[in-house]
Amino acid sequence: MRDLLDLLTVWMPRQRWYGTKGRDPLLTLVADWELDSPATRILLVRDDAASPPVTYQIPVSQREPEHVLPGSLIGPAADGRVWSDATTDPAFTDLLFRLVCTGEGGADTHPDLVGIPLAPSPAATESPVPARVLSGEQSNTSIIFRPDGAPPVICKLFRPVNAGINPDVELQSALAAGGATFVPAAIGELRGTWTAADGAPVTGSLAFAQEFFEGVEDAWRVALQSATAGEDFSAAARALGESVARMHVALAAAFPTVAPDASVRDAVAAAWQRRLAIALTEVPSLAPFAERIREVYATAAAAEWPPLQRVHGDLHLGQVLYTPANGWVLLDFEGEPLRPITERRNPDLAVRDVAGMLRSFDYVSGAVADDDGAAVRAWVIAAQQAFLDGYATTVGVANTAPEALLAAFELDKAVYEAIYETRNRPDWVGIPLAAIGRLAPLAD
Repeated sequence: MRDLLDLLTVWMPRQRWYGTKGRDPLLTLVADWELDSPATRILLVRDDAASPPVTYQIPVSQREPEHVLPGSLIGPAADGRVWSDATTDPAFTDLLFRLVCTGEGGADTHPDLVGIPLAPSPAATESPVPARVLSGEQSNTSIIFRPDGAPPVICKLFRPVNAGINPDVELQSALAAGGATFVPAAIGELRGTWTAADGAPVTGSLAFAQEFFEGVEDAWRVALQSATAGEDFSAAARALGESVARMHVALAAAFPTVAPDASVRDAVAAAWQRRLAIALTEVPSLAPFAERIREVYATAAAAEWPPLQRVHGDLHLGQVLYTPANGWVLLDFEGEPLRPITERRNPDLAVRDVAGMLRSFDYVSGAVADDDGAAVRAWVIAAQQAFLDGYATTVGVANTAPEALLAAFELDKAVYEAIYETRNRPDWVGIPLAAIGRLAPLAD
């Protein structure tokens, strides 16, 4: 197994889901589940090069070279065979589909690897079920299944894994079970138990399958097309605000809320300051705004706060689909990838999601190729206001956060974006920097 870990040390940094860029992994095997399909296994490896260490899920197959798809090769194995990423291997994907949909399919000998169906199993007469890995920039790997005679299913295989139920599974399953039509139906999940770095056994989410909407576009593309064409987006933005409000109402009913006492306020304020400190180190052009940013945070900390509740945590236009039958449908409840998992699981202020959507509308202005910047800016302002109106009308004006708190969360999100863009898309960093200039303007 050490030879395979050495191969993974070279292979993992080239994968888009690997989070510790710029350094070689330092890997320790923490779980190894051999499945019923020969030479197919699920590995969990802990990368101690990251601080704190990150545990990754890596399904692997040992196959003849001619049976490995381009781009899936990990490296040589024994007897002329090779190791490959099993997410493109029909033997593995078929087992995964059956595990998450029926609880059966290849892990009977591993009581610490459990499939949990959450809905009646989609009919699957073919074996293996046709599957395709979804392309695109993702921190996980999503596989679309198209069982014969049944609706398609999308299964998210979590690459970084953590102890506890992933918020994406926990929140979306609860909303779907409550009858919400603004989230996809939950199909099933896969959980594993492994040994943590401190030697204690932990259980966590490995995969989550849900309804897949065929041939629809996300709200980012819909909004971008509207802004490019100069079309009024107010009605759509208002409906989106209503959907987000219904999500918050449902989450507050399904999970405990927390009073915003001094310790809670201090924790949120500390997270703002921690993020700002990181940004000031990585984005030097933020330095002139630091004092003004802290003033906005201080004003928000002194304002009246609503109770904290479970929230989406990383809401933006790319996390929403428009469907003819259900209208706006919200996806991906994992929270911001850069936030610690413990923070993402905690009750939070619903205004975080509102601020995230406002920031996403602002990104449209940076993506539209239009010489008339004033017109695009007017489009953004109108969409943002319509979204806020739809949200407030649905959740109730008395339950909306004060403006000072919304301003702080918008600013915190823009600071987050400045870090992200500096690390990943430097050409885009001007969008959050311009927003910070508006939200925390310097004195004349």
